[in-house]
Amino acid sequence: MAAVKTVKIDGEIIHIFNSAIYIFESHSGFTLELDMIVSEVMFKKYKQEQTLIIEIELEDGRIIDSIMHLKTLSGGLPQLNLFCDLDDIDEYEDFDRVDENSSWFPNVEDGITLEEIRKVEMPIEDVSLKLKLPIDQVEWLKKQKKKDLNEMFTHLIYEIWKK
Repeated sequence: MAAVKTVKIDGEIIHIFNSAIYIFESHSGFTLELDMIVSEVMFKKYKQEQTLIIEIELEDGRIIDSIMHLKTLSGGLPQLNLFCDLDDIDEYEDFDRVDENSSWFPNVEDGITLEEIRKVEMPIEDVSLKLKLPIDQVEWLKKQKKKDLNEMFTHLIYEIWKK
C-alpha cells in the first residue's frame, strides 16, 4: 500500500493531517486519487481552483508530478480531493484500488478533529460589530490601533470562555 509523505501544491509544501492515495477504477478508465485533510486556511485558499500542479512524495521515495483536478467536499473536515486520469497503471501496482462497488473506501477523516487542525493553523476571519456604547468609550476605541484592538478582543473572549 502506497503512503504519502509530502504534497506540494504549486511548489508550496502543505501540511496534511491525513491522506489516502489510491486508484479509482470506473467504466471510463482509471484515475489516480489523492484525498487529503488540510487546514481550513489551505482549504479556503484552493477551493475555487479547478486544476493544480501537484508534487506527491511517497514514503518509499517515489515522486509523482502531475497536473491534477480538484474536488472539494463540503461538510465534515476540510478535505481536498485531487485526481488525474491514468493511461498506464503498471507503475501503481502497490496502490489500493477502489471502484463504485467497493465495500472499502478510504476514510481520511477518521481520528482527526477540527480542534486538532486549528491547533496547527487557526483561520483568522474579519468580523464587524455594531455596538451602542457611551461616547467616551467610542472615542477611546477610535484612538486605538486595529492590531491592539484585535489582541484585546481575542484576550477578552478567551478570558470569558474560561469562566
